[in-house]
Amino acid sequence: MKKTFTPKKEDVAKAQGWHFFDASGLVLGDLAVQVSRKLTGKDKAIFTPNINIGDKVVITNSSKIVVTGNKETIKEYTHYTGFPGGLRVESLKHLFERRPNEVIKRAIQGMLPHNKLRKERMANLYIYPGSEHPHQAQKKAS
Repeated sequence: MKKTFTPKKEDVAKAQGWHFFDASGLVLGDLAVQVSRKLTGKDKAIFTPNINIGDKVVITNSSKIVVTGNKETIKEYTHYTGFPGGLRVESLKHLFERRPNEVIKRAIQGMLPHNKLRKERMANLYIYPGSEHPHQAQKKAS
C-alpha cells in the first residue's frame, strides 16, 4: 500500500528562492496573482497549506504600475480609527500618489489566505518604487 507524502516543517529546507518582478507597465491584479503564488509556494511540488514554503519576492518600479478601467476613481480603501465618526476613505489614485508601494502590498495581501501564515509570508515581500534595490546579490549570474 502506497502512502501519501506530506512534508513536515522539519523536512522543508530553508533554501528559499528569490524572484524579481519589474512592475513597470504591468496590471496591478495580474502582478498580485503571480506574486501571491510565489509567496505561498503553490508553484512547488511539495506545497502544503499549513507550512510556509514560499519564496522571497522583490518588486521594483512599483510607481509605474497600471490599473485597468476607471478603478483609480472608483476603488476606495477604508480605515476606521476607532473613534466616533472615524471612518476614513481614500481613493486608489490618492493612495497611489502618496504611497505606491502600499497599493501593491494591499492587493497582494488580499490574495493571500487569511490565516496565521499571512504575516510570515508578507515578510518575504520587498517592494521598491524605483529600479534600485539592495538585493542584487541574490540574483543568479546568467
